[in-house]
Amino acid sequence: MKKSNFLALVLGTVEGVCFAIGMCMALLPEWGMMRQGVVTGVIGMVILLADLLVWRRMEKKAPIRVSGKTIGAILVGVAGALMLGVGMCFCMVFARMILGVVIGVVGMLVLLMLIPLTKGLK
Repeated sequence: MKKSNFLALVLGTVEGVCFAIGMCMALLPEWGMMRQGVVTGVIGMVILLADLLVWRRMEKKAPIRVSGKTIGAILVGVAGALMLGVGMCFCMVFARMILGVVIGVVGMLVLLMLIPLTKGLK
């Protein structure tokens, strides 16, 4: 395994744990840690961005070009992730299981749309 891939693996794991713990802290009212959860989640996202920049530099890849396709892919990804999160909130916080599952599945389908959007169909 190359150093860059190992570093991306480690930073990605730390980011995922920080983000997941932050989401739990923010979404579970029994914990009463909304502010701390948001801060922990944001720290996880910052680590993710740092991981992306460090990995691209170690792999000697060109910086990401901002184009209409890139912005569209980012917007679709954000919309899908938000829908998936809203579905989780409906299930966990508001006890609306059926609606939450439906919204979550739609969010997953939106996220799956990223594959043909970014890679194309052949």
